[in-house]
Amino acid sequence: MSLIFPSPTAGLCFLLAFAACSPAVSAGPSHITSGQDLAISRCGGCHAVETTGESPLAGAPPFRALARNYPVENLEEALAEGIFAGHPDMPDDPWEPADIQRLIAYLKTIQTP
Repeated sequence: MSLIFPSPTAGLCFLLAFAACSPAVSAGPSHITSGQDLAISRCGGCHAVETTGESPLAGAPPFRALARNYPVENLEEALAEGIFAGHPDMPDDPWEPADIQRLIAYLKTIQTP
């Protein structure tokens, strides 16, 4: 089934209305634990992903310090499109939206001043 809209504006309005009615992703304890698991499995080989410890790869910033440079929510678009960091060690595969929300929820819980 395909949807046909009389104008691009009508299509945009439909998408915005649909998104507004969609249930929000829960940031409860299981959601945060899932984000921690993602951080460990996808990022822990290079980055310190807990509240303590050094990054396994020298120069890889510890995740607990990310908010010192920018809001962790800013990672959402980069993860969705694939992070380009300018060095070959950083994977650039795009993340699924639900996984991005889980990771960001976890990151918010470990930030230090």
